[in-house]
Amino acid sequence: MPIYEYECESCSRQFEVMQRMTEPLIAVCERCGGPVRKLISQTSFVLKGTGWYVTDYPSESRKRAISKEKGGGGSKPADKPADKPAETGTAKTASESTPSSDAKE
Repeated sequence: MPIYEYECESCSRQFEVMQRMTEPLIAVCERCGGPVRKLISQTSFVLKGTGWYVTDYPSESRKRAISKEKGGGGSKPADKPADKPAETGTAKTASESTPSSDAKE
């Protein structure tokens, strides 16, 4: 059942009432008998989980903008040669890079 906030226009008293949505609105203050008005207040409705933020389900244009920001360069995948083997151990060992003392002859 929702909680509604009211304010008396005569005595400025604010109060809350738990009432069904189908019930009529309160029109008279209990204390002074003056007219009351219903207030608009913050809700306790909280959005949790994925899907509620602009980054969760972006449009195609937003996806392209995000990938450009990250340096992806658009929606095309980066060009990577698949048939080129990874380079391994190209550094020379110590015996290959420095001449030995026997080679001075």
